[in-house]
Amino acid sequence: MALRFTLRQLEYFVAVGEAGSIALASEKVNVSSPSISAALSQLEREFGLQFFVRKHAHGLSLTQAGRQFMAQAKALLREAEALRRLAGDISGTVQGALSVGCLLTFAQRVVPGLRRGFEQAHPQVQVRQVELDQSELINRLRLAEIDVALTYDLDIPTDLSFTSLAELPPYAFLPEDHPLADRESVTAEDLVEHPMVLLDLPLSVNYFLSVFEAKGLTPNITERTRDMAVMRSLVANGFGYSIANFRPLSPVAPDGRALRYVPLVGKMRPLRLGLLTSEGAENVLTVKAFIDHCHTQIREAGVPGMNMTPT
Repeated sequence: MALRFTLRQLEYFVAVGEAGSIALASEKVNVSSPSISAALSQLEREFGLQFFVRKHAHGLSLTQAGRQFMAQAKALLREAEALRRLAGDISGTVQGALSVGCLLTFAQRVVPGLRRGFEQAHPQVQVRQVELDQSELINRLRLAEIDVALTYDLDIPTDLSFTSLAELPPYAFLPEDHPLADRESVTAEDLVEHPMVLLDLPLSVNYFLSVFEAKGLTPNITERTRDMAVMRSLVANGFGYSIANFRPLSPVAPDGRALRYVPLVGKMRPLRLGLLTSEGAENVLTVKAFIDHCHTQIREAGVPGMNMTPT
């Protein structure tokens, strides 16, 4: 007997499985909760399986059958998207889904502006974005869970390709009353005795600390955070200086307090902002169109939300 189910139902099932909640899945796929519940019920009836167990106050949990079904559903959805992209390649039409990952430190500034222009130019593309640290971006690319990642050129593995978009020189972030705030530039030697708020993200942290290690210095780390906005507010409130590889357009922290951004000089390379892809992904029409769009946007208008030098 032929099975009757749709790719859309599988998409809703995967969304609930990943989110652990119908309500959260509803927000993710922008579909009402009753519609998702109906799709799940139809799938369970069609296959004669129970995919989820409801846990009080903890949402939904996949059963053993649900976990196995989830893996196959994801594979089927990837194959369906590959067929859609193949049709687009043959017809020369940029269409289908595009999953864009972005490094946490600048996701809120860069991705929305780049997405807006790309979706206006290619209305048949459905863009999904996700914010992750560098290690997880690399992992998701290898698993084909994202198509392209906007990130730094930090420890790029040989099985992935990096396309440079802009240089990111280092800056010291300082409160406005810091004794170094009025300098035209600062060095590691200038900073080392002052309290430091470390932006503690995988791979990025090694780069920040290398500023001091290269000169045999040990920074005075008094605060750590994985959140860029928290870092800026801690700095603005006098908890210490920090280091990051971009200069925000706004001279204030999220809480409204003033910040100073002073170039950090010395023997350290600038990072590069760019697009990371799996080998050969740039040959996919939708991915290539996004890469081309990013190049054009940054060349003509700069990096959204940042003061950067295009490459």
